[in-house]
Amino acid sequence: MQSINECFDHVKEDYFKLLNKEKILGKSKVEKIKSLKNFYIPISFWIENKYKKKGKTLILGFSGGQGSGKTTIAQILKIILKKFFKRKIYISSIDDFYKTLKDRNKMAYNIHPLFKTRGVPGTHDMNLIKKFFYFIKKNKFIKIKLPKFDKSQDNRLKQKYWFNIKERPEIVILEGWCVGAQPQSNFLMKKPINALEKYEDKDLTWRKYVNKKLKKEYKKIFLMIDYYIFMKIPNFKMVFKWRLLQENKLKKNTKFKKNVMSYNEIKRFIMFYQRITLQMIKDLSKSASVIILLKKNHEIKKLLFKS
Repeated sequence: MQSINECFDHVKEDYFKLLNKEKILGKSKVEKIKSLKNFYIPISFWIENKYKKKGKTLILGFSGGQGSGKTTIAQILKIILKKFFKRKIYISSIDDFYKTLKDRNKMAYNIHPLFKTRGVPGTHDMNLIKKFFYFIKKNKFIKIKLPKFDKSQDNRLKQKYWFNIKERPEIVILEGWCVGAQPQSNFLMKKPINALEKYEDKDLTWRKYVNKKLKKEYKKIFLMIDYYIFMKIPNFKMVFKWRLLQENKLKKNTKFKKNVMSYNEIKRFIMFYQRITLQMIKDLSKSASVIILLKKNHEIKKLLFKS
């Protein structure tokens, strides 16, 4: 039987390269080794086991609050599954499926001004995700191109820069802050949860439209996902702190610095996601197959395997 130590020896070099590339600081080498052995490798063994049981392409949903570290952890899982288990794995971010700035401007004009800001359900092109899932489930795989979104430009890149999927992946991870989100009752939506909702969505038009999308297009896609992995944040305040770190990192790595958000812009920006994030903490804590409990310092506190 394959062991955690055997896996560690296979992946440790690529693991540390990724951490250096992503500038993951603040943890000692010993702590980074413990994280790999105690958390990332066990999750990968669980994924491999689920793939073997299914016997065909496994689709995983990977969600958690903004800035919680989903993208980095997904990349770590990819290293382990590819290098040790020799799996063909594709990681897709729901962020890459954002509608174009032009389309969101149309939504802002026709439905509600708040739809100019990307992020909430309704601002993604779910037909493209549906098409992707359909293609990987077909008996005969057909090559497909998937969109790529540049946050520093707040727009989708031209097709020549899109991702080319040339062969059927064995494991697909769809990661994103709202992956697996459930709609709320009309009663819960009535009371505004923050200043954005109170003053900019007084008649509930924006909230109701978002909720309607969760009930329809998003629900259909989320039902196509086999299992969910959920990163549970300590509280919503951490979303602001971690999002600020993300924007500072983006500022250092992009030429489009004018589109990187300021302190006050981030405070307003995260209000768009507060309602759904808090609801997901309640829902996914019960329904997700794997729960990653996070500490306030961004480190993993505990893993819970529920199925």
